[in-house]
Amino acid sequence: MVEIRGIGVSNGIAIAPAYRLVEPDLSFEKIQISDTAAEKERFRAAITSAKGDLEIVRDRATEKFGAEHSAIFEAHLLVLQDPEMSASIEAKIDEGVNAEAALEEISSNFVAIFEAMDNDYMKERASDIRDVSQRILEKLLHVETMDLTTIDTNVIIVAHDLTPSMTAQLNKEFVQGFVTNIGGRTSHSAILARNIQIPAVVGTSTATEQAHKDDLVILDGAKGIVIISPTAEEIAKYEALQLEFEAHQQALRPFVDKESIDAEGHHVELAGNIGRPEDVELVVANGADGVGLFRTEFLYMDRNSFPTEEEQYESYKTVLEKMGDKPTVVRTLDIGGDKELSYLKLPEEMNPFLGYRAIRLCLDDKELFRVQMRALLRASVFGNLKVMFPMIATLDEFREAKAFLLEVKEQLLSEGQAVAEHIEVGMMVEIPSAAVIADLFAKEADFLSIGTNDLIQYTLAADRMNEKVSYLYQPYHPAVLRLIKMVVDAGHANGRWVGMCGEMAGDAVAIPILHAFGLDEFSMSASSILPARAQLAQLSQSALAQHTDSILSLSTAAEVEAYVAENF
Repeated sequence: MVEIRGIGVSNGIAIAPAYRLVEPDLSFEKIQISDTAAEKERFRAAITSAKGDLEIVRDRATEKFGAEHSAIFEAHLLVLQDPEMSASIEAKIDEGVNAEAALEEISSNFVAIFEAMDNDYMKERASDIRDVSQRILEKLLHVETMDLTTIDTNVIIVAHDLTPSMTAQLNKEFVQGFVTNIGGRTSHSAILARNIQIPAVVGTSTATEQAHKDDLVILDGAKGIVIISPTAEEIAKYEALQLEFEAHQQALRPFVDKESIDAEGHHVELAGNIGRPEDVELVVANGADGVGLFRTEFLYMDRNSFPTEEEQYESYKTVLEKMGDKPTVVRTLDIGGDKELSYLKLPEEMNPFLGYRAIRLCLDDKELFRVQMRALLRASVFGNLKVMFPMIATLDEFREAKAFLLEVKEQLLSEGQAVAEHIEVGMMVEIPSAAVIADLFAKEADFLSIGTNDLIQYTLAADRMNEKVSYLYQPYHPAVLRLIKMVVDAGHANGRWVGMCGEMAGDAVAIPILHAFGLDEFSMSASSILPARAQLAQLSQSALAQHTDSILSLSTAAEVEAYVAENF
């Protein structure tokens, strides 16, 4: 038995065999071959096998996510069957070169040609060629392809890291949980794990070294514990804990239909965060009062090109229709920092979290921004849309973004397109400068939503993805709490509602503090909504408010946590 510890980022107990997701060894030697006909047959067999795998992946992606999400695999099938590329590789084999070396040389030439083109669409084909070439090479080397969409038995994923697109492919019917070497509570894989409600532990450092294929693994997503090859006693213990957790989840089910009110009848909004249209199902199933954050960047991920206006329109329309009269707050494109697109060449930066990202990118590339604005505004007639701009640092940025939205609205109306008459336009407060002048923003924004994931890291100068400084990522730090209180007060003084869409909004320690401050809307992962509603029902805002000055006078995050434990 081996026990390792990490950061528990998504509650629950999972017990299943390990599925190790590791980079395959694709090394080979270039050798001379004499039987070129046999070598070409080996190459063709690899293509046929790769084609069969891709067709299965495509069909599963279509069934689970819809046709637009399987487009990447259609593109790969076209590359795989490209006669010019295959003929060039076979010609190289005819020169006496083994298939692996011929594949590498020819595919590298094709990649270089496409990357040198001026046409963005053609440049994007380079990544398709790389992916397809790797798939063929895996077949030639008889290396098992790690494809998350093909998992059809109960497993726990063990990986160095999971990208957002990988996590989005997880089928919770079979993937019972995941554990990674790196990551933190606010990494995007952790956020998505909470969204799809599977247990997860990240930041273990050594999980991939300790766990081997098919080792039985126990994962405790609350305590951050991972046990590999457990004893019979450990299995029995965690099976009992699993039943307790499931019973607790069932006990929360009556809160689905209850209003989000505290012990005094004071109402707050408990909303859900989503990344994809299908995530709204869990938000509705957990009785959310709305969608407080639609992370639209996930519509741009796991694909080879920008989503079209029509694709985005359909996604927004789906969510708005599902939510009906309940508010849906959509954050405009927030790419950059730790979120990259393979087909968008962003400049190399020393500090990407402080660089060319989010609203800065959109205001610089107005045509990219225009496509999203048109799709959003066209969809606005199907529900209660609220638009939110991310990474706002100055009033000039907010004014320019809002003016652009209104410009696109007028353009659509002149084309005869229907647009909702009134759409609230707000902003995320995630940069300390915005928090400090929240009173000025509140005069012009319809609402303020505090993005604590970034606000904490910017306030404490601590990269939330860097384990070496993770001890500085402190949601209860007095400086963070004072900024939050400042924003809430500024919003209320100007008649604006103030929400929070960072992970802190669903934190059981933070909820009493935020309720004491008068926060109007708490937006969180779907799995946190019912626990938050049950907790809120036991709290009294007037009683909590009497503790505000005491909380704000504390010196450290540890003191704040201890104060909450003792008094609430």
